[in-house]
Amino acid sequence: MTETLLSLVPQYGLWLLGIGTFLSCLALPVPSSLFMLSAGGFVTSGDLVGWQVAASALSGAVLGDQAGFRIGRIGSVALSRRLGGGQRRKRLMARAGAQLRDHGGLAVFLSRWLFSPLGPYLNFAGGAAAMGWHRFTLASLAGETLWVAIYVGLGAAFADNLLALAEMLGNATGFLAAAAVAGVLGLWLRTTLRQGRNTG
Repeated sequence: MTETLLSLVPQYGLWLLGIGTFLSCLALPVPSSLFMLSAGGFVTSGDLVGWQVAASALSGAVLGDQAGFRIGRIGSVALSRRLGGGQRRKRLMARAGAQLRDHGGLAVFLSRWLFSPLGPYLNFAGGAAAMGWHRFTLASLAGETLWVAIYVGLGAAFADNLLALAEMLGNATGFLAAAAVAGVLGLWLRTTLRQGRNTG
């Protein structure tokens, strides 16, 4: 299956990259990182042009982030109506939203390239938490630029061993994302326990 996907890159490279990065930013299971690695390899062989590859991948990723942010913004209104009242739930949602608004820029930036499996969910969460659009967009653009540069650059540098490189990078980003989630859950649990002791 991977070889079949890779064979499509030189034929439909720019379209495949743009659509692939767009869909991956909406949490759809598209191997956009593998597409960028292989496109970098084809840049080295002269089958694709470097700046066009980067522009296509970056455009798709930024547009995907914007779509995810908008879905989160629209969906949060419908979800809050559906969930209804409950003071505790409202306080929890308000606190989570405030945290994302206060520290969301760094989280969005890091989730584009370092913790990339979390990126699509932060797109939705950023919109739902009413994070500032300009702040989200700047963090998204900076992070996606770095993501594209890393993967296309690595693909060009290691064109002869793309599959092994893709597997190694996939394992590393998955581990980092799991560690980030575990850290956030640990902080949340500690805060919850502390509040329970204070009210008890």
